[in-house]
Amino acid sequence: MARSVGGPAGFRPKPGSIPESPGVYRFKDAGGRVVYVGKAKNLRQRLNSYFADFAGLHPRTQTMLTTAAAVDWTVVGTEVEALQLEYSWIKEYDPHFNVKYRDDKSYPYLAVTMGEEFPRVQVLRGAKRKGTRYFGPYSHAWAIRETVDLLLRVFPIRSCSAGVFRRAEQIGRPCLLGYIDKCSAPCVGRVSAAEHRALADDFCEFMAGNTGRFVKRLEREMRQAAVEQEYERAARLRDDVQALQRAMEKQAVVLGDTTDCDVVALAEDPLEAAVQVFYVRGGRIRGQRGWVVDKVGEVTPGELVEQFLLQMYGDAAAEALPREVLVPVLPPEAEAVSELLREHRGARVEIRVPQRGDKRSLMETVERNAAESLKQHKLRRASDLTSRSRALQEVADALALDQAPLRIECYDVSHIQGTDVVASMVVFEDGLARKSEYRRFSVRSTEGDVASIYEVLSRRFKRYLQERSEIGELDAGTGPDAIGSDGAGPDAIGPDRIGPDRIAPDGAEPDGGGRAPGIDPETGKPRRFAYPPNLVVVDGGPAQAAAARRALDELGIDDVAVCGLAKRLEEVWLPGEDLPVILARSSEALYLLQRVRDEAHRFAITYHRAKRSKSVTESALDEVPGLGPARRQALIKHFGSVKRLREATAEQIREVPGIGPSTAETIVSALKGQHP
Repeated sequence: MARSVGGPAGFRPKPGSIPESPGVYRFKDAGGRVVYVGKAKNLRQRLNSYFADFAGLHPRTQTMLTTAAAVDWTVVGTEVEALQLEYSWIKEYDPHFNVKYRDDKSYPYLAVTMGEEFPRVQVLRGAKRKGTRYFGPYSHAWAIRETVDLLLRVFPIRSCSAGVFRRAEQIGRPCLLGYIDKCSAPCVGRVSAAEHRALADDFCEFMAGNTGRFVKRLEREMRQAAVEQEYERAARLRDDVQALQRAMEKQAVVLGDTTDCDVVALAEDPLEAAVQVFYVRGGRIRGQRGWVVDKVGEVTPGELVEQFLLQMYGDAAAEALPREVLVPVLPPEAEAVSELLREHRGARVEIRVPQRGDKRSLMETVERNAAESLKQHKLRRASDLTSRSRALQEVADALALDQAPLRIECYDVSHIQGTDVVASMVVFEDGLARKSEYRRFSVRSTEGDVASIYEVLSRRFKRYLQERSEIGELDAGTGPDAIGSDGAGPDAIGPDRIGPDRIAPDGAEPDGGGRAPGIDPETGKPRRFAYPPNLVVVDGGPAQAAAARRALDELGIDDVAVCGLAKRLEEVWLPGEDLPVILARSSEALYLLQRVRDEAHRFAITYHRAKRSKSVTESALDEVPGLGPARRQALIKHFGSVKRLREATAEQIREVPGIGPSTAETIVSALKGQHP
């Protein structure tokens, strides 16, 4: 073991002391607590990578190394043994810097307590209990109860609590379910313990996917009862068959009848990842479950998949493992993981990426569910008042602000190789998006993102100074809580709605359908830029942050803080600083800044696409001689796009009102000569 005597270099192992064998290593802090566990094919190569170039490591890996004070390792014989030991240590020590999967909600399972003398079917959540068979998970508890209600006709096993069961034994009379034949009433001796257990075994077999033999058996008995003219019994058996068929219909058929697999999909951003799993048994989706994980270090999708498979199946019962696991990407040690799962299951487990067909389509469905799960998780965090307050205070502390930034504006630039350059301004107040104050800019500069940021910030704050000067409030305070001479605070709503086609004199456009925060008392028009932010965030690194600061300084504005958020490593850059501010991976501050930045990016991309589409359409039809604005608009409205118009014949074009034969021929000739 190497121990620290001053930073990561202080506990770097001596050269040559680390073996080149496969193994598992542990980083420990000064108190001896394990903070990270990892595995490697070559221990010397992996551990040396932590100390060779500290500055080049991912910021979160740097944080782990500065937290650690010692490192030790254990040599193993094979990669499978390394996986086993890594999983055991992660489970035992719960290291802070390892990936940990947690349920994004508590999923209900259909459970049969096979460990009891008289097995009971019920809905259970939380940790799994020994001696109980689980089916699911299900999205909702009511879905389980509907299924159980149908199956109890055919498999009338006990579903009552222990207290109800004991009371029925004492009084010698079954509960209501016993009277309506949805329980075989073992409490009063209608069936023996062995007969009741046989019913429970059949119930579990049906839920496990072996449905065909039960339906065929009931149909055979129904036909035999009809031959013997036992029509009432035949009718009951017919109803039992229909109940089984309805229970089977509740589970969608997606693959072949013999297919047993788990379909795993990922959706991720730089801070978190969401995992969704669909459980397919007998070709039917039997359950669904989701997890959310904090990405502690720089992990690849393959590493996330590997850690997930180990944590998901590490403690699962052998029968819970499927023959096949479909994943979005293969884990780095796919063969070793497959071998480990094979040992656990006692049979082959294949891990593969679906490329085509029904399995690929199902994977795409699971991926959409994972993306929606991640989105909902972030929305839940964003809507929580306590989290928002903590996020604003953490931002203030990290950037050394005098007060929490109640109003944050974020700017992003969008273009394709310098063409159709646009920028967006989004506003967050009290940690929530205020879309009525979003603005869009057509950027005039063609000298790159830095120059574009400088131009947009200059234009925005020139308008701010101009509007404050016009109403005599230039020296009345610049915070978002400043009250103007008209008494309009930041939440005042003007009577005039700003339409999407009303463009400000400097080229800034309001987000369509919003209302301005304040009204000029003399003109009655909205003051679009009357309120300054506490914090300006720009999408980019030190160069973009410096450009934004320079724009404000040249206008004499010194009470608005500026920072840049670099997308690759989520670093926060302050103007003039040589090193970035690294926010904790789990901090609410980083979630807030990331959400603000992503919203600015989305809004800029939306405007850029609309502008590019409009310019392409206009340029194509502008070259057609004799076409005015009205007829150009009529053509686009009729065909939907220039692409469809190019594919149309002259006869089809003549169907548009106002287009004659000669004009139609001219349009066809002109568009055929253009490149799509």
